Amino acid sequence: MNNLIKDLIYQGYLKTDRIIDAFSKVRRVDFVPVELESASQANIPLPIGQGQTISQPLTVAFMLEELGALPGDKVLDIGSGSGWTTALLAYIVGEKGKIIGMERFKDLCHFGMNNVSKYHLVEGGRVKIICADGSKGYVNEAPYQRILVSAAADEIPIELKKQLAVGGRLVIPVKNSIWTVEKISDKVFHEVEYPGFAFVPLVNQNE
Repeated sequence: MNNLIKDLIYQGYLKTDRIIDAFSKVRRVDFVPVELESASQANIPLPIGQGQTISQPLTVAFMLEELGALPGDKVLDIGSGSGWTTALLAYIVGEKGKIIGMERFKDLCHFGMNNVSKYHLVEGGRVKIICADGSKGYVNEAPYQRILVSAAADEIPIELKKQLAVGGRLVIPVKNSIWTVEKISDKVFHEVEYPGFAFVPLVNQNE
């Protein structure tokens, strides 16, 4: 186990064995541009092109713990970028689970596909990455037990709430907070805000 993972456990960001195991198996160095490989173990966001970043490990750990994906879950990963969260989620949900990654920047989408392929997750059918705008989700594969968004919205998109299964959970940055949304029933949602984070904005096709 590397020092970054030990630090995240010590600081209380990584708690769940399944998520810790995913962090140990899916190496961040495999998801950053070659020239940044030496910085991959630093607890900082790193640029991956198109004005986008691979998120700070602390933030990813926090969001995955909040998401609480379980073995067998179907998860929508919006703003999949370099593919790191997509691959982490694939390990968390296991062989019976499914991850749909969405990335609107084509170059970045192909970069992410190549990175995830290093772990043979695409060929095995556990991961599908779609090069498209994910700001309104992906209704074709809905409902999802979990939805993770890695870019900041101005508000929680109603479309994403609709695509959640009852009992499901959405974790999304809104402005400078991370929100966890649980779907209690078709009309009832439980929302919790965690302030103090920074993200690149969630861009939709109209912008």
